[in-house]
Amino acid sequence: MLHLHQRMDILYTITRSLWNLGSKFPFKMQYFLSDYLIYPVLYHVAGYRKKVVRNNLKNSFPEKTADERLSIEREFYHLLCDYFVETVKLADMKPDTMRKHMSFKGMEKVEQYANQGRSVVVYIAHSPNWEWITSLPLFLQDKSIIFGQIYHPLYNKVFDRLFLNLREQYGSISIPMKSTLRQIVEMKKAGKHFCIGFVADQTPKWEAIHHWLDFMHQDTPVFTGTEKIARRTDSAVFFMSLRKVKRSVYEAEFHEITPDCSQLPENAITEQYFKLVEEHLHRYPAQWLWTHKRWKRTREEWEKRRKR
Repeated sequence: MLHLHQRMDILYTITRSLWNLGSKFPFKMQYFLSDYLIYPVLYHVAGYRKKVVRNNLKNSFPEKTADERLSIEREFYHLLCDYFVETVKLADMKPDTMRKHMSFKGMEKVEQYANQGRSVVVYIAHSPNWEWITSLPLFLQDKSIIFGQIYHPLYNKVFDRLFLNLREQYGSISIPMKSTLRQIVEMKKAGKHFCIGFVADQTPKWEAIHHWLDFMHQDTPVFTGTEKIARRTDSAVFFMSLRKVKRSVYEAEFHEITPDCSQLPENAITEQYFKLVEEHLHRYPAQWLWTHKRWKRTREEWEKRRKR
């Protein structure tokens, strides 16, 4: 009888083989499937989280007409379908291929801080295709700089292993959320130069809510852990914007928030991050994960829970 880890190995091998097979399709075929198979099923048949998307867009862009929001909605679902096929394609993208499809602007300042022995914390948002950001090590001039991303382990162990391998294939490291501070402090003590990316635009759990702000016209609970880690490690802080230039071509750009966290009051860095995300969304409204239930927690309920 096979042990659990042996069964998991077999499942992983099968899943990875099928994933690799799908990744061999050329981009033209991938986008054909995106347009004429995945999009119609996801949007028109299943209506995947359509109510959530429409509510988010209505509350975030009250100044836009219903037709304008509908246009954003449809563009978003096309981008989401492209994200699916592009993530599958990631398994077949060699370094030289990835360099043709991704570009990073403003890395010079990041490398400058890292070379000075400073740690660098980078805020990232769920703009498509965030999985391709893991290719950053390919573009760094200084190969001694460690680039990593914080991730939340998936419940499905097969897909967790698959995504870890995909995200680390270009030389980045993946740090589990629960051990973030410990691993970053250990790297700092070891004198390693590093740049760590935090996707911080999700909804915190009730017990992790410590700050609220106005974001996209809505009262929003936000994570402050990234700022706390940046302060604890005396890190320079950046925001990385990501935009889709055209199909299969993305451009990421580093925007400096502060070189010295101690010069800003508490929560100012977090607030600046969300301000930059908001500016990005007004410029590229479809390029964000609108299916995410970002505003499912209310301050009223939070206050009640605190009193209990």
